[in-house]
Amino acid sequence: MSHVFRTPVSLRWSDLDAFNHVNNSRYLTFLEQARIEWFETLDEPWMDDHSAPVVASATLNFKRPIAYPAQVAVELFTDKLGTSSVVIGHRIVAADGTVHCDGQVVAVWVDRQTGKPTPLPLGVRRASERLLPAA
Repeated sequence: MSHVFRTPVSLRWSDLDAFNHVNNSRYLTFLEQARIEWFETLDEPWMDDHSAPVVASATLNFKRPIAYPAQVAVELFTDKLGTSSVVIGHRIVAADGTVHCDGQVVAVWVDRQTGKPTPLPLGVRRASERLLPAA
């Protein structure tokens, strides 16, 4: 995948469960942090007083546990781009390329007053288009 946003994840002792690997609930936190880091790289606002993203669904396919200590990263890419939503594909990978998790999150931008979908901010649309796979 050449069109990805990639960010390292710093594992903390508190991320571990009794089996000395990262608790599966922490994967969602890693993905959330990566999305925020990606949004923060945009040249234009990704949310404002009128609209903001909500997660409509999240799919995680656990492939291999992450044992502590480890160096992993989250990779994000655009699976599908809609009018008010973007399907963000994700992978959590080790330094050697081992895939620990993959899946997708559907993020929908909504009007903060009504809760109804609103068009994607222009900066999010442009950034998402850059993360579409090459045709």
